[in-house]
Amino acid sequence: MKTRITYWKERDGRYLGYLNDYPDHWTQGDGLDDLKEHLRDLFQTFTSEEIPGIRKEEELEVA
Repeated sequence: MKTRITYWKERDGRYLGYLNDYPDHWTQGDGLDDLKEHLRDLFQTFTSEEIPGIRKEEELEVA
């Protein structure tokens, strides 16, 4: 299974990022691998539990 992420490196060397399906919930890591591990944890939590206040995005068929 795969999901899209957005990330960037800050001036202090840390990486920030989020799951594209959940852009309101950023996380950080000391390196890119560390950030990806945090993002995997978020994905697991957000997709396995019904958490109040978590906004989700999906495609709607209209025709």
